[in-house]
Amino acid sequence: MPFKLRSDFEPQGDQPQAIDALVRGLDEGAKDQVLLGITGSGKTFTVASVIERTQRPTLVIAHNKTLAAQLYQEFKTFFPENAVEYFVSYYDYYQPEAYVPASDTYIEKEATINEEIDRLRLSATRALFERRDVIVVASVSCIYGLGDPDAYYNMILFVEPGMKMSREQLLQKLVELQYERSDIEFDRGSFRVRGDTVEVYPSYQDQAYRIELWGDDIDSISTIDPLLGEVLHKHTSRLPIYPKTHYVMPKSTVKRAIKTIRDELEWWEPKLVGEGKLVEAQRLHQRTMYDLEMIKEMGFCRGIENYSRHLTGKPPGSPPPTLLDYLPEGSIAVIDESHQTIPQVRGMFNGDQSRKKTLVEYGFRLPSAMDNRPLNFEEFESRIGQTIYVSATPGPYELTRTGGEVVEQIIRPTGLMDPLVEVRPVRGQIDDLLGECRARAERNERVLVTTLTKKMAEDLTEYFSEVDVRVRYLHSDIETLERIRILRDLRRGEFDVLVGINLLREGLDLPEVSLVAILDAD
Repeated sequence: MPFKLRSDFEPQGDQPQAIDALVRGLDEGAKDQVLLGITGSGKTFTVASVIERTQRPTLVIAHNKTLAAQLYQEFKTFFPENAVEYFVSYYDYYQPEAYVPASDTYIEKEATINEEIDRLRLSATRALFERRDVIVVASVSCIYGLGDPDAYYNMILFVEPGMKMSREQLLQKLVELQYERSDIEFDRGSFRVRGDTVEVYPSYQDQAYRIELWGDDIDSISTIDPLLGEVLHKHTSRLPIYPKTHYVMPKSTVKRAIKTIRDELEWWEPKLVGEGKLVEAQRLHQRTMYDLEMIKEMGFCRGIENYSRHLTGKPPGSPPPTLLDYLPEGSIAVIDESHQTIPQVRGMFNGDQSRKKTLVEYGFRLPSAMDNRPLNFEEFESRIGQTIYVSATPGPYELTRTGGEVVEQIIRPTGLMDPLVEVRPVRGQIDDLLGECRARAERNERVLVTTLTKKMAEDLTEYFSEVDVRVRYLHSDIETLERIRILRDLRRGEFDVLVGINLLREGLDLPEVSLVAILDAD
């Protein structure tokens, strides 16, 4: 299906010239282009128009989850008939594995996975396999290791009516895809069996499949409502069922990985002993052997991502497979707010390596764990194709890549003016702000308040609530999807004042906000 842009607006101001220039650059093979657009000039609409004109799959990278969510919603509005996907870190809480030698403290990895974001990530890679009219909006999570795309694709189970497959073969295949049998709770990533009927609830969508067998043949396949069991759609052609996770591997790969992990242990353990690190060698031996037993019996173990190099069969030092490896040929990359996103991508690799190096030196991990990492910047550059950097203030990197040439967009189609800036005294600032918030609320307008710390944000929210101001707070302790709901509720007028510590981020589009207050601005 081709990209179809749906909008009540036509390109205005200097948007038509910017769109033409970017499309011309892509058609002529320009590797890098910069869209320099001031705030409020409609850069997202310009990018959407470029996507429609070029008809190419697109990866949009933002520097935080909140901005990514906003871009995702905007592109969903622009392209309701196409696949617009969301790919960010699926952790609500994440404490990485670490060791502090000074205090001999080992910190085990702790993480809470958000099932809905995991579904959206799996949906994104599924769309990239099945179609070309795809826009994936991602955070810098896209440069972190993901399952190998070739192994993932080869594990897909294809079923169709009339196909020869016994019930036992079907169930065995679902188990290999890491789906769990559950006849009581029918959740994503599970299947249940009722006689010759098998119902599968894929981990990447909200509907389930009902596969009805007749002897050793598949008789019919239906899409059903997983809660009510109602048939929504009958399938007459081949249907793919994707693995439960990105890290599923065939048995032959797992068997090979077990051998190479054991070989690495037999090489590294004597080196630790030779250096007098007897405790470290014993610790590594016990942990690795336990992990190998789990992989052999269950197909996975806790922290299996640390063995990703063995599972993919790549040589030492090789970059891990990432979302970028799932992109089809000819894809475009759009780096939003590039002056913030590019430095963030640069910094990810070094921080990860210093932590992993300590774990390896003290016998908590094999050296191959160092290859479970984000891409370094050179690897990132080599994996993205033609790129558009979007920013009101492009950084030196982007300008160097384009030789200083930029596509300018400096006319605001909305006619918005730059806001007036006032500096007021700190003394009495809360009462002064309270009066401003009430005045804005009477006019059905919204207010953003930025404080220095999370505690200050929570205390100010509590105080405003006590004096009957409709207020919420927003900071990093709030789950990803809840942050999106809070911003949506602010725009809908369900409350008037939003307090936070990092609300003045580039790219947030909140036209209902008429006042931004920065407390303790000095």
